Amino acid sequence: MVETLQDKGVVVTGAGGGIGAALARRFAAEGARVVVNDMDGAKAKTVADEIGGIAVPGDASVIVQEAADALGGTVDVYCANAGLGSGGSEAAAEEVWAAAWDVNVMAHVRAAHALLPGWLERGSGRFVSTVSAAGLLTMIGAAPYSVTKHGAYAFAEWLSLTYRHRGIKVHAICPQGVRTDMLAATGTAGDLVLAPTAIEPAAVADALFAGIEEDRFLILPHSEVAAYYQARAATPDKWLTGMNHIQQKWEEAER
Repeated sequence: MVETLQDKGVVVTGAGGGIGAALARRFAAEGARVVVNDMDGAKAKTVADEIGGIAVPGDASVIVQEAADALGGTVDVYCANAGLGSGGSEAAAEEVWAAAWDVNVMAHVRAAHALLPGWLERGSGRFVSTVSAAGLLTMIGAAPYSVTKHGAYAFAEWLSLTYRHRGIKVHAICPQGVRTDMLAATGTAGDLVLAPTAIEPAAVADALFAGIEEDRFLILPHSEVAAYYQARAATPDKWLTGMNHIQQKWEEAER
């Protein structure tokens, strides 16, 4: 048991299913008081009722104060998990790009802006960002998703380096395929790249809690992502050529 989470106030956005629901269940099992947020109010209530939590439906960008009030005024852990798996290329509609930026990046920024004054005053707080391996690498067929997940990772990294000496803990979760509705929506690209090694949402929660116990920033539920990330940094042209081969396989499968 992670004793430091006993009776702590935890908020998980996008927790009506998938990774968010798994995180909410795990925090509740560890003794935390959990706010379950989702745009789908019925799904939020279902998970909240299951774990003895509190449903706070609505836009993840603007629920921090309502969630804090529901927890008695204090949020100890905030899981910025809500996300959009937006596909498409550079030609994706402006609205698609704008929505991806808003949910995948700016919702994290707004939450941190609301939470940090109180966290810094008391010298503690934990921000958990569900990023995706696409934020370290990329994802074929999904420019808006890949670009904004890079932004989410960059923001989490910035938070950690800026505030870690003031008691703020930050974790960036970067899984590859996870068996969720979002994976199902990726179509043939997901079938090619993500499905073969996909894991259950509960495995992502397990990886986060191992990272919390070890005080690690980067959480890799798929251990092979570390090698891919190293290859990307050390030999970028070789890595890009390899990714382009996958792109070509996908194009052939789409014909």
